[in-house]
Amino acid sequence: MTDKIPLAGVIGSPIAHSRSPVLHRHWLEALGLRGHYIPMDVSHENLEEVLRVLPKMGFVGCNITIPHKVAALNLADAVSDRAALIGSANTLIFRDDGSIYADNTDGYGFIANLRAGAPDWDPKDGPVAIFGAGGACRAVLASLIEAGCTDIRLANRSRPRAEALRTEFGPKITVFDWVLAGSMIEGAALIVNTTSLGMVGKSEFKVPLDALTPDMVVTDIVYTPLDTELLKTAAARGCTTVDGLGMLIHQGAPGFERWFGERPPVTDQTRSAVLGW
Repeated sequence: MTDKIPLAGVIGSPIAHSRSPVLHRHWLEALGLRGHYIPMDVSHENLEEVLRVLPKMGFVGCNITIPHKVAALNLADAVSDRAALIGSANTLIFRDDGSIYADNTDGYGFIANLRAGAPDWDPKDGPVAIFGAGGACRAVLASLIEAGCTDIRLANRSRPRAEALRTEFGPKITVFDWVLAGSMIEGAALIVNTTSLGMVGKSEFKVPLDALTPDMVVTDIVYTPLDTELLKTAAARGCTTVDGLGMLIHQGAPGFERWFGERPPVTDQTRSAVLGW
């Protein structure tokens, strides 16, 4: 009798656009491991039922994406410290007894991508300017504070959401009005877009970028398109730019290791596979 083949996947709604199945299939093939990773479009009302039955079907875990990250955290039987801090889960591990352990690797993915794309960046270089105050921003904030950043400037189209994050994450954060978002770039060492502005099908990123200088690092968590207008403008100003694809890839590695038993490599071939080149 052969051992069970481990199954994993990604749950969201919609989910057909996700590149995670391509990423994990590439890793399984590259490492010669048995296993499958599939996309699952699950509605909010069916989420709990699906999560409870997956372990009985041979699933060892799954990724969670929009709009279920907060709900998945609340449904879990145990939660990691970082998932609790961020307030959402993107990685679930199903234990042998069927219980669900929730983690969040988005912040890890962000920092790993930043260090790979801008190896000279140091948290002590200077202030960080962040656009947005949604779920992705929470993961970015937690990871930057853990890395040692002490001066974080934050602007969001809805100021109360940014103020709420300052209350939760502490005095290292200074909130700017959205109409003054361009001014918080001045003197910053790192600029981060955590909004969907600039994404295919979304509104343009219209924050004034006059204050960009060549010594700055600029990163965008958007990866469709890979080269956003923010990154194009920053590159033209001589900035070091880091696209958002690496965050997707790096955040997937810890879950893959837990589910399939081996840490996957992040290489140029990985990026090419995800991009479909």
